[in-house]
Amino acid sequence: MRSTFYNYIILPIFLLFTGISSIWSQGELKIVDKTVSFGMREANNRSIDAIIVHSTFNNSGGEKYDIDLVIKQFSSYGVSSHYVIGRDGTVYQLVKEQNVSYHAGKSQLPDGRTAVNTCSIGIEIMTSFDESPTDEQIDALTLLVNDIKSRYDIKFILRHNDIAPGRKTDPWNMDWDAFLKKLDE
Repeated sequence: MRSTFYNYIILPIFLLFTGISSIWSQGELKIVDKTVSFGMREANNRSIDAIIVHSTFNNSGGEKYDIDLVIKQFSSYGVSSHYVIGRDGTVYQLVKEQNVSYHAGKSQLPDGRTAVNTCSIGIEIMTSFDESPTDEQIDALTLLVNDIKSRYDIKFILRHNDIAPGRKTDPWNMDWDAFLKKLDE
């Protein structure tokens, strides 16, 4: 409650009176529709209780952080995610939340469930093996996860490497503990 009051009442008033507009965008979730028809399946009434955070970049030639090239790469692998967060913090939605996105692969949740795609929302952060997520990406991820948590009873917020240890290493170069603390602010 305190966080909601602060984010929607106090922070906007502060920004209005101080004239700081760059921070204002951190309080607003901007989602660009980039719906895909691959790497997913339609579903009805699925129970969502997990969020899985990944990293991705285009390694097939061209600009490594171009959303269209990342989507093209996903298509070639037959995978997708619900959301991709660009370097500037733009959130792209590839799959509607009610549908199953193929983002988790062979994996397992802490409670033993292995059909992770069916009960989770996948979020990709555009970053590479040698770069960290930007502040704008972490801000957007925080807003997005908090938004998802407001609509679903989320039990798990996990990294890809948490559900597929030894097979996956992402999200890369991310201060996970700092991100989790930021969620609670």
